[in-house]
Amino acid sequence: MRTSWNWMRVIGWLAMGALLFVGGAGATGQVGFTGSTYASGLLEDDVDVLNRVILPEGVAGSAQANLWLSLQKTRGPSFLFVQTNTWEPGATTGWHTHPGHSLIIVTQGTITAYDADCTPRTYSAGQVFVDQGGDHVHVLRNESTAEKAATVAVQLVPASERNRRRGDANAPPGCPIL
Repeated sequence: MRTSWNWMRVIGWLAMGALLFVGGAGATGQVGFTGSTYASGLLEDDVDVLNRVILPEGVAGSAQANLWLSLQKTRGPSFLFVQTNTWEPGATTGWHTHPGHSLIIVTQGTITAYDADCTPRTYSAGQVFVDQGGDHVHVLRNESTAEKAATVAVQLVPASERNRRRGDANAPPGCPIL
């Protein structure tokens, strides 16, 4: 009888330890969030684009200027995705990263973006924001209790990463946002 009790205790401790390990080690998951690929395609060649327009503001020769540059340079094949995303009220993407950057247009509702510093940045329908990709850990949330939110994202990733264009991540230390 005593041996059975000891085995039950050992099994209980192992089970509890496994639950704690899985719960603590896993990344934060998405809840109420749906992402769908609208279109995707392979860019087989390198991309080497530079646009530069300098629009002077005020008097010619002034130190004030509205400078606009657009740089995009890749080596090797890339994959381009157009992604539609929807959030139910209170939904989250969970903390994650992308190997390449994303240009994101909010098409409905409001999205709140949190980076590793835990500072909220809120974007409403018609606004655009950029996810820089790489090691940039972030979470996107619909903090509304009544309205759905939606975005369209354009993502450019190395072709070798096209099947891993989203990687789950743990919440940064000191930022309990899910």
